[in-house]
Amino acid sequence: MTQAELIAAAQTSKAWPFEEARKLVKRFPQGKPGGQPVLFETGYGPSGLPHIGTFQEVLRTTLVRRAYEALTGGAATRLVAFSDDMDGLRKVPDNVPNAAMLAEHLGKPLSRIPDPFGTHESFAHHNNAMLRQFLDQFGFDYEFVSASDRYNSGAFDNALRGVLRSNQAILDVMLPTLREERRKTYAAVLPVSPSTGEVLQVPVEVIDAENGIVRFEDGGQITEQCVFGGNAKLQWKVDWAMRWVDLGVDYEMCGKDLTDSVTQSGKIAQILGGRRPEGLIYELFLDENGEKISKSKGNGLTIDQWLTYGTEESLGFYLFREPKSAKQLHIGVIPRAVDEYWQFRGNLAGQELDKQLGNPVWHLLRANGAAAQAGASGGQGEVPASAGTQTLPVTYGLLLNLVGVLGPHATHDQVWTYLGNYVGDVDPAHHPELAKLVECALAYNRDYIGPSLHRRAPEPNEAMALAALDEELAATSDDTSAEDLQTMIYEIGKDPHYGFETLRDWFKCLYETLLGSSQGPRMGSFITLYGIGPSRKLIAEALERK
Repeated sequence: MTQAELIAAAQTSKAWPFEEARKLVKRFPQGKPGGQPVLFETGYGPSGLPHIGTFQEVLRTTLVRRAYEALTGGAATRLVAFSDDMDGLRKVPDNVPNAAMLAEHLGKPLSRIPDPFGTHESFAHHNNAMLRQFLDQFGFDYEFVSASDRYNSGAFDNALRGVLRSNQAILDVMLPTLREERRKTYAAVLPVSPSTGEVLQVPVEVIDAENGIVRFEDGGQITEQCVFGGNAKLQWKVDWAMRWVDLGVDYEMCGKDLTDSVTQSGKIAQILGGRRPEGLIYELFLDENGEKISKSKGNGLTIDQWLTYGTEESLGFYLFREPKSAKQLHIGVIPRAVDEYWQFRGNLAGQELDKQLGNPVWHLLRANGAAAQAGASGGQGEVPASAGTQTLPVTYGLLLNLVGVLGPHATHDQVWTYLGNYVGDVDPAHHPELAKLVECALAYNRDYIGPSLHRRAPEPNEAMALAALDEELAATSDDTSAEDLQTMIYEIGKDPHYGFETLRDWFKCLYETLLGSSQGPRMGSFITLYGIGPSRKLIAEALERK
């Protein structure tokens, strides 16, 4: 694949990262003037522990960044992960220790509150470190920027001066959008109280914009204070707009709940002499009850949870799909994401270029630099053919069924004994990706599957069918293929003698009586993995329960 071929295919690709990147190409067809990098930004509010909703924004923005680079033949880009750690703590999150200690610091900037975990200099520093740790682990190319560092160092002073100069024009944008009660206390600039250290939500009078002097009431006293050097921060919609202008942000995406905020901040950015960046408005993730994920509630998945039960690649795959559609994000989505990732990865090498550009794996391999590390030509993100030839001998779903049958105390050695039927040896070091999935499957079974498994007794007609299957297996050699076993099982299920209305009823019987679950794998594949002898033992145990 030549660079010209890649650009031509990317110009017409319907993959959403290319659709987003083409918005930027209209602004900067060959990159910014003078070779300045096009700036992508993501925002993080460290008022709670980072969750996958935080991580997805960095991943998706990176996908657009790489798509833009492909479209322009390698125009310079930067990605800034910005932490809003000057925000005042409004409530104590439900999922952190030392809640009482945090409650004593409500209203103070997150970077000036002690760390409840006792490991960093502030609560914000702890949460920032958690975010960066995972972003580094995944291999993202980004620059971390802290609001507190920018405010405290004076780097934002000139931008604050511009806000003070345009204070009334900004109020004219914001006040009509607020409830009457909120208008009484709204200010574009939020001073930090010299007496309590809290970020104040009080009316502010601009006294001297050039020198940053404002007047406000603090604890019943009228106070004049310079807002420079970390003595104030901006109201967040104003802060967002200021950042776009001061940093020169060209692309930033956000959740659907910020649709109106994008409009208002865009108007403020114009007042400040800049423009609203391009960006995608994505749908929000929901928990298993259909409720919005919240950092303070802690009802979403943490990054560590996903990586306990799934892989990095499966996480990226799940986040890639359909960003404009709401999706549930809970433990139960992980197994399917793992298996679908490998299905798409196995398809990649044999696809035509236009299909490759629509394959999530093509984008994910570029996002973390895997393509370049594997020898992609010119650093332009050509995915090497070898990336698509890798498949797994068993699905994650099949592994979960195996460990479910083995029980909650299954061991690695037990699982690998059965996997030897598929991979030819039982040394995990020879199969690192499969070894990772075995580890994940054991954890998933221990925490979620094992406690919920219940093998029911078969109905009379089901018992007859199971006995027939056992008889067939008794006459079957151990080297019978999974496909032949599957055909055998089909034929029993289709036999009217056993009274199944559909094959689905027969397979449901197999899953519920043999595996203890309402869903399961292709039974031919399971029997091949588990073995004919052990499978017959499962049938015998089921027949004893009738």
